[in-house]
Amino acid sequence: MQSKKPKNGKKIKPKSNEHYVNSREFKDAIKQYYETDVCNDELGEMINKIARGLSYAPNFINYSYKDEMVGDAVVKMFTALTNKKFDLEAVDSKGNKYNPFSYFTTIAFHAFINRIKKEKRHFDAINEYKERVYEELISGDEAEQSVYVRPQTNELEY
Repeated sequence: MQSKKPKNGKKIKPKSNEHYVNSREFKDAIKQYYETDVCNDELGEMINKIARGLSYAPNFINYSYKDEMVGDAVVKMFTALTNKKFDLEAVDSKGNKYNPFSYFTTIAFHAFINRIKKEKRHFDAINEYKERVYEELISGDEAEQSVYVRPQTNELEY
């Protein structure tokens, strides 16, 4: 398939991605933070963009507690930033420096997974309680407890 050519020879600007973080700018902002211990708005916005962008991934988009997931991820990323967990000078076996974007995205990913596990445990606890109460109501002593059953009417004729 051929791509569409712009009309009148004008280039079409791609839509600006509101969740895009430039890795080089992100690394420079981290370096500046490590030197001054002052987190500027730009660095905070980049961390928020990483968390928000990851929340739109297909495996996370349909959760009703997506805001809690993003909040957990932002807290974890700022904790890693405050504790200076990312080593700016670290290199891999090929001599390439590590990418801070992938490091912080991994932190956000694990924060999302932990929130999903926490919500599942909460959901399971509530369901277990509901089942236990329901069974107590059904199998309880009839003298002490009674369950209301609506009487059948003879309105339906066969």
